Parts: sequence; C-alpha cells; structure tokens
Amino acid sequence: MSVRIDKWLWAARFFKTRALASKACDLGRIRSNGIEAKPAREVRAGDRLNIKNEGGEFEIDVLGLSEMRGPAAVAQQLYRETEASKEARARATEERKAMQEFAPLPERRPSKRDRRRIIQFRGR
Repeated sequence: MSVRIDKWLWAARFFKTRALASKACDLGRIRSNGIEAKPAREVRAGDRLNIKNEGGEFEIDVLGLSEMRGPAAVAQQLYRETEASKEARARATEERKAMQEFAPLPERRPSKRDRRRIIQFRGR
C-alpha cells in the first residue's frame, strides 16, 4: 500500500493543510530517499524523508501510512525521527536562543513615521 506524499505529510501533522504540504514539495523542501519529491510521489513504509518546514529540518523514517488526519498521538506513530536529526534540531534551537540574547532591544516603540517606513520597507 502507498499514499501520496502530500497527504501523508498532512496526516502526520508536518503541515497544517494539504495545500501547504504540496507547496513545500513544489519548492523542493521535501526529499524522499534522497530524491526531490513531487506532491503525487508515493510514500511507503520504510522510506526515509527529509522535511524542511518552519519547525526545522527533520530526517524521518516512515513507519505507517494514513490518508486521514487524526490526533497528534496517532500522527507521531506514523514516523520515527533519527537521532542525528533530533540533535541537529536541538543545536539549532540553542543557537537561535543564544542569538536572541545578543540582539539589541529597541529603546522605545516605533513612532507612526517609523511604522510607515517599516511597512514601506517590507513592501506592503
């Protein structure tokens, strides 16, 4: 049995919507057994996936298949994260926390003029 990779990523709760999972595949953020995966690629038990999302970079082994999104406890039984992946994500989290300590805090809130400049800079 096999399942589309975008459905599986959504069911395993790596992405909030199936559309986001599909977009991540299109952008090359999902690799299946070392090959860039398209949304319709089939996932089977035993496959190794590399996933990049806002939670970090995951390297997982697929243990089970599901097309339906269920509770988080059930979703976590569909895969097992490798030890190297867990360590790398922990290091990245510590680095982000360390960088926040050195970031200077603003002295005051932005004025109306400052906010307009920020909005203009961001391109909204």
